[in-house]
Amino acid sequence: MLNLIGRPMRRARLRHYLMCPPTYFDVVDSINPWMDPSGQVDRRLAIRQWSGLVEAYRSTGHRVDLLQPLPGMPDMVFAANGATVVDGHTLPAKFANKQRAAEVVVHAEWHRRNGILYGGGDLPRPNAVNEAAVNEAEGDFAVLSRRILAGYGFRTSLQAHRELAILTGREVISLELIDPRWFHLDLALSVLDDERDHVAYYPEAFSLPSRELLAELFPDAFIANQHDAYAFGLNAVSDGLHVFIPSGARQLREDLAAGGYWPISVDLSELIKGGGSVKCCTQEIRPALIALRNTVVPRSTVALSDDVSSLVPTIPSQRSAGASS
Repeated sequence: MLNLIGRPMRRARLRHYLMCPPTYFDVVDSINPWMDPSGQVDRRLAIRQWSGLVEAYRSTGHRVDLLQPLPGMPDMVFAANGATVVDGHTLPAKFANKQRAAEVVVHAEWHRRNGILYGGGDLPRPNAVNEAAVNEAEGDFAVLSRRILAGYGFRTSLQAHRELAILTGREVISLELIDPRWFHLDLALSVLDDERDHVAYYPEAFSLPSRELLAELFPDAFIANQHDAYAFGLNAVSDGLHVFIPSGARQLREDLAAGGYWPISVDLSELIKGGGSVKCCTQEIRPALIALRNTVVPRSTVALSDDVSSLVPTIPSQRSAGASS
């Protein structure tokens, strides 16, 4: 359907997100090409920028729940990597890098406690199919209406693709990433409408067979240019209408507006120092249908100041001595 000026009719759908404040965010290792441990991290700025993203979600009606940040886990702010939830089924992560391994326990405990909210049951062991299965969750899994796109080549393994297919009963389509700067699928591809399966992606991040497959599956996709890919423009989150997109993206933001979306620019420049932006900070809880019908969102979840203030202590802007992963 088109609106009166010929643009597609877009429809927002309320979402449930799990996020973690960047209380202890730091860059102490170089586990991806964007991280420079010799640089300085301004945690106050990171917290302000991250809080702006939370406010943007809540101001558009979405629910945001928060993980308790823990010292010694500087990458916890990138909550998308902790687990994947599809139709109430939760697959915990198994990180490729030991620096983030401890985060899995925190995420798994949250999902065990709160699974009743979205129809979740017992959590499977994250490598139940194959001991070699590495799975960095929504960093490499993009959920569509009936299928799931899955990246491999740097972090998540092909064995994990099969694991997710078995857990969810959905077809999982494997896409090969070939450029280490786009080491996760969510840096190279963004789901804009998960009801109509509309996406945006950067072709150069993928192998030739995967590019051809993407072109076949998504002939109406938006193609990001190099500038927007480098600006983390594809590390965006969409509710079907509003697209929360890193502020450095230019052409893609114009394409979104022309395509009937409502782009909302978000500055997460400090967190980009860790190799992530909007989507990396956002784990989506996709409930089972029965949970979606019955769950009532408490009004208390709309207040940012109460639940965030207790998680964000007063901290210096420079890197604290002895910080480590």
